[in-house]
Amino acid sequence: MTALTLSTAGAATLRADALVVGVAKGAGSKSGDLVLAPGAEAVDKAFDGKLAAVLATLGAVGAEGELTKLPAPSGLKVPVVIAVGLGTVPDKEDAYDAETLRRAAGTAARALSGFKKAGFALPAASVEDAAAVAEGALLGAYAFTAYQGGENKLAPKDAKNSGPKLPLAEVALVGAKPRDKAYKAAVERSLALAEEINRARDLINTPPNDLYPESFAAVATAAGKEHGIKVQVLDEKALVKGGFGGILGVGQGSANGPRLVKLAYTHPKAEKTLALVGKGITYDSGGISLKPAGHNETMKCDMSGAAAVFAAVVTAARLGLKVNVTGWLALAENMPSGNATRPGDVLRMYSGKTVEVLNTDAEGRLVLGDALTRASEEKPDAIVDVATLTGAMVLALGNRTFGIMANDDAFRTSIHEIAEEVGEASWPMPLPADLRKGMDSPTADIANMGERMGGGLVAGLFLKEFVGEGIAWAHLDIAGPAFHEGAPYGYTPKGGTGSAVRTLVRLAERTADGDLG
Repeated sequence: MTALTLSTAGAATLRADALVVGVAKGAGSKSGDLVLAPGAEAVDKAFDGKLAAVLATLGAVGAEGELTKLPAPSGLKVPVVIAVGLGTVPDKEDAYDAETLRRAAGTAARALSGFKKAGFALPAASVEDAAAVAEGALLGAYAFTAYQGGENKLAPKDAKNSGPKLPLAEVALVGAKPRDKAYKAAVERSLALAEEINRARDLINTPPNDLYPESFAAVATAAGKEHGIKVQVLDEKALVKGGFGGILGVGQGSANGPRLVKLAYTHPKAEKTLALVGKGITYDSGGISLKPAGHNETMKCDMSGAAAVFAAVVTAARLGLKVNVTGWLALAENMPSGNATRPGDVLRMYSGKTVEVLNTDAEGRLVLGDALTRASEEKPDAIVDVATLTGAMVLALGNRTFGIMANDDAFRTSIHEIAEEVGEASWPMPLPADLRKGMDSPTADIANMGERMGGGLVAGLFLKEFVGEGIAWAHLDIAGPAFHEGAPYGYTPKGGTGSAVRTLVRLAERTADGDLG
C-alpha cells in the first residue's frame, strides 16, 4: 500500500523524487492564460517567476487531466516537477472543488508509478482540500500486480526479471498543517477509505479461479478478526437448513458452493443501524441462459457490489463510527451444469415467496432477494443494496454513472446528494408500479423477468418485494462504473473501481451523526 504523510517541509525544501503542482486555464480577463494554482508559489520562485511561461512553452494549457513533466531548477530539492491540469480556474482561485483535486492528484500519482516518494503541492488550504488530494493520490497510485512478475522458467538463469512497475510508494502532502488535529483526522480517514477501496479493487480484479464464494468468505473472516467485526458464514448446509432458495438456486450449478456472509460492526454508543447488502456473483456465465461470446471475459466483476459492502463495513470499523453497520455478502458462482437451475424452474425464496426463473442470467436479484429478507429480519433503520445488476442500467446511464432506486423518495434524494458530494456520479431512477405486472407468473408468486424495456427498473421492483415492511431501502445499480475497461483516467484505474464504497461510507457517517436522510 502507498504510504501517506503530512510533510513538515515546504515545497522548496522537501526531499523527494518528484513534486506535483497544479495549473489551470485562465477565466475572464485571464482567459487563455495559464494560471498557477495555490501551492505552486515556492516552485514558481525557484523558476524565477517564470514557471507558467515555461509550461506554456511546453504546450501546457491547464486542461483537466493534462500532465507536463520538466526538470527542477537548483532551488528545489527534487529532480522533477510535474504540473497537472485542474481545468478552468474557479471564480476564487483558491476554491477548487474536491473532485477536481481528487482527479488531478490521481492523474499525477498514476504517472509516478515506480517512484519512491513524491510531494503533492496542490491546493490544501482547507481540511477538505487536503483530504481530497490525499484520497485522489492514494486511489490513483493503485496497481493490481498480484499475477505479474513471476519467475520465467524458460528464461536464461542469469536473466533479470524486473517484474511490473510498482505504484508510487509514498505520498507527501505539502502545504497542509501536519500538527493540526483536524488535518490529521481528515488524512487518516482518506488513508483508511482509500486502502479499503483498493482492497475492494483487488477482490474485483482477482480471477475467478482464485476468488469464489468460499475464498471470498475467508477474506471477510480474516478482516473481521483484524478489525473487530463479527463474521458469520452460512455454508451450503446452513443455507439449505435456512431455506435460502434464491442463493442455493443460483449456486447449485457450480462446483464451488454458495455462501451468505454476515459482517457486523457495532459501536457501544450507536443509536442507528444500517444494513448493506451486496451482490457477490464471483463469476457469472449466465448459467443455462449462457451469455453470448464476448460477454464472459469480465464477469469476474459481478461481485463488485459485495466487494463494496465489505469495504464499507471495514472502513466504518477502522474509523470507529458511532453507528451499527451490518454487511450481507450474497456469494455464488453462476455456472451451467447438469445440476444448474433451468429456465422454468421455481425456487422458494427465504421469504417464502416462490419465483419462476425465466432467465438464469437474471441471477443477481435472486441472491439479493434472500439477503434482503434476512437483513430485514433484524429491523435496521435502513437497507442499501449494491449490485452490478443490469445491462439496462448501463444503456440508460452509461459506464460512469450508477442508478439509485428506493421505496422512499427522501432517502433516494439523500443518497444521490451523498454520492455527488463524495464524487461518485449517480442518478435517481423511478420504480414505476405499472412495470410490476410484467413479472406476474401463472406458476409462481413472481417471475424473475418482466418487460424488456425499463429492465433496470424491473429489477429494482423485484428487489422491493423482499424488503421488510416499514424499512427505508435503496438499490444502487453499479453495473456501469464498477469495472472500467478503457484507459485509466484521474484516480480511476483499468479494471475494478470500488464504485459505491465512498457513498456507503459517507452514508454511515451521516447516520452516525443522526442524519440518515
